Amino acid sequence: MASQVDLIVLGKLKDKNLQAIEEDYLKRLKNPSLNIIELKAQAEDRLSEGKAILKKVSEHKNLHLVLLTEDGKEHDSIKFSQWMFDKIDNGKKVVFAIGGAEGHGEEIRSQCHDKISLSKLTFPHKLARIIFVEQFYRAVTIKEGHPYHN
Repeated sequence: MASQVDLIVLGKLKDKNLQAIEEDYLKRLKNPSLNIIELKAQAEDRLSEGKAILKKVSEHKNLHLVLLTEDGKEHDSIKFSQWMFDKIDNGKKVVFAIGGAEGHGEEIRSQCHDKISLSKLTFPHKLARIIFVEQFYRAVTIKEGHPYHN
């Protein structure tokens, strides 16, 4: 059975060049697929953004909510792949969330299961989204033994 992982983002990806890169990775993914859910950004309102994310994931059973945040745990690509597939292979519905410009609020931070950092560096949200999509694809290729990672 094919599985699907969700990535919740606040705001739309408007840059056509970044859209093309993202679409290229997404079309390569079969199992698991990556579903990107764009929610409306609330300018400087972390509470509303967090509530919108929590509402979106509330229907999922056996959920594993992961916030992408600068203070999260860092993994190399191999460890990230192992970590992610440990959750997926154990029947978890894995949902990643990138917060708005102000980051994640305390309400959602207290209800998430994990926090992951893409880097100690700070990225604009649109680039963090692309970096995550690429790393997700890389994690799948690592699991499959595909030479992309090498």
